[in-house]
Amino acid sequence: MWLKYALIFTFLLFMGCTGQTETSNLIKKTKQLPSISGQGMVSTAHPLATEAGTKILKKGGNAFDAAVAIAAALNVVEPMMSGIGGYGTILIYDAEKEKIRFLDSSGRIPQALYSDVFRKPNPDYLKNRRGAKAVSTPGNVNAWEAMSKEYGKLEWDELFESAIKIAQDGFVISKGTARMIKSAFNSFPEYAMGFYGQDGNPLKAGSLLVQKDLAGSLKQIADKGAKAVYGGKIGQAIETEMIKSSGFLSLDDLIADRAEWWKPIHITYRDCEVYTASPPATAFPSLIRLGMMSRFDAAELGHNTTAYLHRFAEVTKHAFWCRLKYAGDPEIDPPPLDKLLSENYWEEETAKINMDKAKPFEPPKNEMHQGINTTHFVAADRWGNIVCATQTLGNAFGSRIMPEDTGIWLNNSLAYCNFEPKGNPMDAHAGQRKLSGDCPYIIMREGKPWVAVGTPGGHTIGQTVPQIVMNLIDFKMNIQAAIAVPRVSFIEPDLLLVEEGINKKVLNKLKSIGHKLRVLKKPEGIGNAHGLAIEYDSEGNPFKFFGGTDPRGEGKAAGITDSL
Repeated sequence: MWLKYALIFTFLLFMGCTGQTETSNLIKKTKQLPSISGQGMVSTAHPLATEAGTKILKKGGNAFDAAVAIAAALNVVEPMMSGIGGYGTILIYDAEKEKIRFLDSSGRIPQALYSDVFRKPNPDYLKNRRGAKAVSTPGNVNAWEAMSKEYGKLEWDELFESAIKIAQDGFVISKGTARMIKSAFNSFPEYAMGFYGQDGNPLKAGSLLVQKDLAGSLKQIADKGAKAVYGGKIGQAIETEMIKSSGFLSLDDLIADRAEWWKPIHITYRDCEVYTASPPATAFPSLIRLGMMSRFDAAELGHNTTAYLHRFAEVTKHAFWCRLKYAGDPEIDPPPLDKLLSENYWEEETAKINMDKAKPFEPPKNEMHQGINTTHFVAADRWGNIVCATQTLGNAFGSRIMPEDTGIWLNNSLAYCNFEPKGNPMDAHAGQRKLSGDCPYIIMREGKPWVAVGTPGGHTIGQTVPQIVMNLIDFKMNIQAAIAVPRVSFIEPDLLLVEEGINKKVLNKLKSIGHKLRVLKKPEGIGNAHGLAIEYDSEGNPFKFFGGTDPRGEGKAAGITDSL
């Protein structure tokens, strides 16, 4: 048990968060008010990625162009979080067709995979979940190209100019990035140590991180398109490394990869329609949480009161149980969404909640894993198009596998399958879709997209985003405040993580009714959310954009009328 909580502590430390002692101080740290623009908005986890996105908007590009530029730049400035070797979940709003779509870039599990390597009695089963055997098909670049081809306005190669320049010239790393490099440095291949370190030691805060090989890989993608990865020189380098490292991923898996468009799922919450990714993503439990919370008057209960937090904790446990029980490939073992997202189901399940006592969590005999090192960004343009994207490598620096001469970290996506019992819907099934737990949200109000928001944070993602939604709708907060205020998260087996800033009397009361609490101290925190909101004129045209960025991270929100 101590090991589980030690791992939880490590994940929280890696989030690079900044706890605060009071809610007001936490909001004040990021000006309390959101960034405001009349010509679009970008919010990302790093100022240089935000700048890359706003540059594209200034050049006349749209949100889809900006999203590709942002994603490429984040690969450079947050190399431990996402990139060419990773995967993700993208929700978009097409303003011309007034349509929300889900673009899945999580890819398929390698055809040659043998999942018993991740289970006992294999003596290396834990090691295999980290390294080359845990690498699954990276789908991000195919998704970037799919967005660009269908919706983009600018030429493909223009979208990579900022990322290539930052990688080529280098950028000054922050304390958080330096801390993450130091924590992982001894597991890096010698090739990566050469530029992530100096004189055999990891780079320190304030050092310049130059990634010339990554710049070269980005140039290949800019010149050749996605085929540079899915069959070209980069793909061949990946296969060579996989053979060398005894991984399952092959060039054939890369060539067969496709970014897939899906219809999103949604529910009505109060007077809004809340959309998120459909299966094969496992975002549906987040809607179960909102649906069950809709049975209560959250505004009357009060923000972060004992009554409010107790109900949310009990609701979130049940939604977590639903994820473990029902998640599956929609074409093989689809979740029963008609039932899970129905008002009758929410009524039945909320009626079972004991309002005066916490109920111990009883999982459906599945094993839960966390993916924690992830990034989220949002972009909106003056026409009202929106991209809301969560992308990841799995663990920090993914599998710690970097093919020679590429500068690209490969994911360890398969670590986040549920390996027990063998053959369960979330096991690693060769050739099947990888199920991601990302929850990008677009909230519609009066028929128009009002808010786009999301966060990294493993299985806390599906708990954080609903809290932000309730902050916006029930407690009438602006996008910045809704992201900044303290939140909670259930962690299996029976722990409620609580950020500093929640009233101590509330915490004591929660303990007295049976909740096992862990109050997160600085620099711990839950997630690193980014979001935006849009205001419309009398003719229904977007005329004001508001951006929110999480004080727990190092990001920035900016519009193209803002000074960078």
